[in-house]
Amino acid sequence: MSESPLSTNRLATATSPYLRQHAGNPVHWQPWDEAALAEARRLDRPILLSIGYSACHWCHVMAHECFENPAIAEQMNASFINIKVDREERPDLDRIYQTAHQLLVGRGGGWPLTLFLTPDQMPFFAGTYFPAEPRQGMPGFGDVMDRITRVWRDHRDEIDEQNADLQRVLDRLSRAQGGNAIPDRAPIDAARHQLGERFDPAHGGFGSAPKFPQPMALERLLRQYARSQQHGETDRGALHMACHTLRRMALGGIYDQVGGGFARYSVDNEWMIPHFEKMLSDNALLIGVATDAFQATGDRFFRRIARETAEWALREMELPDGGFATSLDADSADGEGAFYLWTPEAVRAVVDADEAELVIRRLGLDEKPNFDGRWHLQVHMAFSELAKVLHTPRQTLVERWKSAQQKLRAARDQRPHPARDDKALTAWNALMIRSLARAGRFLDLPDLIDAAERTEAFIKARLEDGYLDDYAFLLAALIELQQARWSDARTQWAQTLADTLLTRFEDGDAGGFYFTAHDHEALIQRPRTWADDALPAGNGVAALSLNRLGHWLGEPRYLAAAERTLAAAADSIDQAPAAHCSLLDALDEQLDPPQLVVIRGDEATRADLREVAEGGLQPQRLIFTPSPAQATAAAPVEGTGAWVCPGRTCLPRATSAAELRDRLNTLT
Repeated sequence: MSESPLSTNRLATATSPYLRQHAGNPVHWQPWDEAALAEARRLDRPILLSIGYSACHWCHVMAHECFENPAIAEQMNASFINIKVDREERPDLDRIYQTAHQLLVGRGGGWPLTLFLTPDQMPFFAGTYFPAEPRQGMPGFGDVMDRITRVWRDHRDEIDEQNADLQRVLDRLSRAQGGNAIPDRAPIDAARHQLGERFDPAHGGFGSAPKFPQPMALERLLRQYARSQQHGETDRGALHMACHTLRRMALGGIYDQVGGGFARYSVDNEWMIPHFEKMLSDNALLIGVATDAFQATGDRFFRRIARETAEWALREMELPDGGFATSLDADSADGEGAFYLWTPEAVRAVVDADEAELVIRRLGLDEKPNFDGRWHLQVHMAFSELAKVLHTPRQTLVERWKSAQQKLRAARDQRPHPARDDKALTAWNALMIRSLARAGRFLDLPDLIDAAERTEAFIKARLEDGYLDDYAFLLAALIELQQARWSDARTQWAQTLADTLLTRFEDGDAGGFYFTAHDHEALIQRPRTWADDALPAGNGVAALSLNRLGHWLGEPRYLAAAERTLAAAADSIDQAPAAHCSLLDALDEQLDPPQLVVIRGDEATRADLREVAEGGLQPQRLIFTPSPAQATAAAPVEGTGAWVCPGRTCLPRATSAAELRDRLNTLT
């Protein structure tokens, strides 16, 4: 083989921290760019594509075992064009090649994702983690590469035939899967039934280990409960599933009892031992779930979890120049999870005797160690139980715990920290804006609204061409933030984002939105996804937000685009309703349009009217207090009071809190 001009590692100048972590590997890593792809075509050499992300534990394991191994690196360099991709920076590539893994292997992928591609980017072999040497039934990575090299040399016709079949399936998956009509309520009811069947009544959550929080499912259940209340058929089972799951998670080890915030997932059914990475997106979504659980129940436990998680994000994830970082690694210099582990001796060293007794009993340090001879903290005793055992008033113990928690956090901060991926992703920051605005508004924490506005300004100053999720999530965030604190300029920006969705992402023939813009780099597939994964489906968020914006501004183009999306997604929704919770949220508000409440008046009048409008959990209610000069579809510029518009009709103006309550009661 002739020598490649790219026979060096080119990741040192990459924008992604994850890619830069591999800049010192002996592998001749390339970024995904035309130079690397052109060289693969010129040499007719297969591409070894490795996709991962900074907080991925097994990505680091494979990097250490394989990519830092000189012998394996030599084999990689001799036989392949080696391309490293950050799945958070290039979610389009990750979606395409995760789908390809599913089709080639017959099961879901994950990270690290390892594929071998033809020079024209078609995958012909896919896997995830490979050890350097054969282990536990897994082939060694060197053996895998030997096999790929032989197949590439001796079986090109078979590769071409397989790739033709794969391309046909990828093309089919990119097409819309519906018709001209939006679904009725049947898939909403079916999703409720499916979630009930999968619910773990003992520990909460859905399915078995590894157990993920699934915030979109929790939000769907809370919406189901809220709607049932409005229609006089209260679904307490839906409320219980959502709240029991959130409570069990927040008492378990998946929640950081010292610092706040949720880890990625639990390795057991009981939420006790997490995989220790913390993702901004998960926590943003769970702040929203906890806020809505508080609105639904009034239980201050959920208020505390929302507040602590938001405080964790502001303390540990907000970047100096604005915006939020992407993730915290599972590992630190002392090993996986070491940052979060304690011993009774370590606790006693940093808190006083009364506090130590409380911490040790409350968090289970008087029982057997649960992680490599140390303790990962979980709540074992409630304050009410501890009050009896310790013969101390409950409120005294709560205050004692708050003091101890601060000391434990300060002591922990002296340890080597997990690495932080400092990328600021638009879509994930938009999720945080949305949740901070909602939490700030309903928990009466204006500092969180301030943080949401800081992040909004950060994104607006730096927004570049992005993906569907960037625009859809940001539009949803602006609609939420506009309800928390009005800004005239925000309305125009929301319209610009909506117009961008329609002009650059929408399938003008069948409806719905592609993940990439019309002028995006040509890849082997133009992905279009309907189902939720770790993030809400961009099509679902777009449909919900466009429908809301259309009602808010009285703009039929946005309403029609939302309806087209739901019609295009109909078949996919029907096949697996519970996998499409974001689209079901949009469908719910399409079938039962949002209630628009516009409030005008002096500060005291606005406060009185908002208190009525914001009572309880009303996820389909949009409440705006526009500036005096701003008209909306619901309310003229002149006048004082509240205008209530369910869907496309408006009720007479309410001029007092009592009148507004009467207007809203007529909607139930």
